[in-house]
Amino acid sequence: MQSWIYLTFAILAEVVGTSCLKASQGFTKPIPSAIVIVGYATAFYLLSLTLETIPVGVGYAVWSGVGLVLITLVSWLLYDQTLDGPAILGMGLIIVGVLVLNLFSKAAVH
Repeated sequence: MQSWIYLTFAILAEVVGTSCLKASQGFTKPIPSAIVIVGYATAFYLLSLTLETIPVGVGYAVWSGVGLVLITLVSWLLYDQTLDGPAILGMGLIIVGVLVLNLFSKAAVH
């Protein structure tokens, strides 16, 4: 269970870091740039702890899938990114894929 907590915080740290990439304006703004660096460093460290017990394919699938959906939602809220039907459908399919992987696949068992 602890690995899944690490994974959750790894995802959140990655989303925070990615969210600040645009605000960093090519790493020319110090505060957003520092948040990007700390966010990614934290995300990768926590992901490395996660992968001690969760298979790498499963951990990365969850990390990237959930992170993609969250960063898209953050971009919609903060940067007025447009979400059309296909974008919403695609994110829904990602969520379904992550759920299928974790609920039904033996690959998710460590």
